[in-house]
Amino acid sequence: MIRKLAQSLREYKKPTILTLIFITGEVFFEVLIPFFTADLVNMIKACAASGQEATGLHDVVTQGLILVAMAIASLCCGGIAAVTCSRASAGYAKNLRYDMFSRIQSFSFENIDKFSTASLVTRMTTDINNVQFTFMMLIRMAIRSPLMFLFAVIMAFIMGGKLALTFVVVIPVLAFGLIMIGKKAMPAFRAVFKKYDRLNESVEENVRAMRVVKGFAREDYEKEKFGTASRDICKDFTKAERIVALNSPIMQLCLYFNMIFILSVGSKLIITSGGTLIDVGQISAMLTYGFQILMSLMMLSVVYVMVTMSAESARRICEVLSEEPSLSSPENAAADIPDGSIDFENVSFKYSAKAHKYALADINLHIDSGMTVGILGGTGSSKSTLVQLIPRLYDTTEGSVKVGGRDVREYDLEALRSAVAVVLQKNLLFSGTIRENLRWGNENASDEELTDACRLAQADEFVRSFPDGYDTHIEQGGTNVSGGQKQRLCIARALLKKPKILILDDSTSAVDTRTDALIRAGFREYIPETTKIIIAQRVASVQDADMIVIMDNGRIADTGRHEELLERSEIYREIYEQQTRGGEDDE
Repeated sequence: MIRKLAQSLREYKKPTILTLIFITGEVFFEVLIPFFTADLVNMIKACAASGQEATGLHDVVTQGLILVAMAIASLCCGGIAAVTCSRASAGYAKNLRYDMFSRIQSFSFENIDKFSTASLVTRMTTDINNVQFTFMMLIRMAIRSPLMFLFAVIMAFIMGGKLALTFVVVIPVLAFGLIMIGKKAMPAFRAVFKKYDRLNESVEENVRAMRVVKGFAREDYEKEKFGTASRDICKDFTKAERIVALNSPIMQLCLYFNMIFILSVGSKLIITSGGTLIDVGQISAMLTYGFQILMSLMMLSVVYVMVTMSAESARRICEVLSEEPSLSSPENAAADIPDGSIDFENVSFKYSAKAHKYALADINLHIDSGMTVGILGGTGSSKSTLVQLIPRLYDTTEGSVKVGGRDVREYDLEALRSAVAVVLQKNLLFSGTIRENLRWGNENASDEELTDACRLAQADEFVRSFPDGYDTHIEQGGTNVSGGQKQRLCIARALLKKPKILILDDSTSAVDTRTDALIRAGFREYIPETTKIIIAQRVASVQDADMIVIMDNGRIADTGRHEELLERSEIYREIYEQQTRGGEDDE
């Protein structure tokens, strides 16, 4: 896991190393200061005792200047370390976030199905923030604290001799207390992350379905559901923070015990030995070193808590980074798709290897290049699943799908998907202008090509009715245009790819029958060589197709033209009669 996360460091290795170097320098000067302070205290005492104020004052000033120089050096090292640390941690988080996003972009639908959208958002925000903060603490505190502890203990024994044995008692007590606190707090911290996922899912679901929530007047229910999830997280955090808060009293207990022991025992030694065993300067240094030792242990406990807490975040991030795309381009992949012919040969498919039931079974179908094919079937008959196998959004479980006479698994993925344009059931427009949205289909498309595609999709007229025309801003999700307008813009966007295969997955359901007919007539006239597959609920949308495929429970029930199916297909005849009797309008 550490090796996987370290790969995102890249160009920020240098500021990371510089941080470690300057932190070491900061600690070195900081630990030396009490040593020279002890000499300064003794000089002032000796000066006062001897009465040689002129000579003594010169030594005091010299020693004071040395202390000032070391304080400035420590301050400079700490300041530079802070700058390099912030640059390294922020840059590392940027790389890590980019690597996660890039990995997600390479995922197939099968990979994405393993992670919920809310979970991926939490991993790219909260989890990365936790790892970033922990990384910052590791290259600062996790280096500073052990060095401070080591140097301070050595200097304490040099300065205090047997008096430093107090740390033999204090350090194990504090270390044991901090470790126990960390162990108790960790389960609560770990539990929080899954609850964060559920909280984000609740927010995402509510925002997406806001119209439904308001339509059913369920605002109070949604607020209560969110409040319950929020209170659950608060409860876990409160429990963990309450345990971690015990750090402070344990630290204070050890600190004051150390101060009382050093002052009482040290004062007695000074009095009984006349200052030969230990002097006032050494006691002042011991107090300072004691504080540094205990603070370094305190900081190590904080680092321990953060590392343990972020370990769960790191694991969740690595799950995404380690997830191998289930679909990838083969070596020496073919990049040229000769035509839009499609063959399904003995195809069966299920969404998961653990699934017992096949979504598609025994599919055999041949579509010539340039044909218009309609697909009809009831809800759950796997119409969308069938067409998603063509651009390799999923791979077949059994059998093969061929495009242009070659198995789709032999093509370069980008080349294949560039040749297949899919307008899915859930049409999505991105925030930006209409022009920018259309150019998702072809970023180099000219204004004339944009206009032609919109005319073909029956979108040009309503686009020009907007005050800003093609520069009209689209809100996130296309909320400021109607469902029919959104569908037509998505069709125009797909046409700009100039695909060999165009798949419309119920993509004209929100337009009237006249506009639907105009779109299909435009397809026949302007893109005759493109294979057109139209999934629809209305018979009128596929009635003039070269071939109509009837799907039923994941299988092909029948294929043929409109007249043929009316004669022999009970499913098709039933759909046709229901709609021609006005059943569709009644709905």
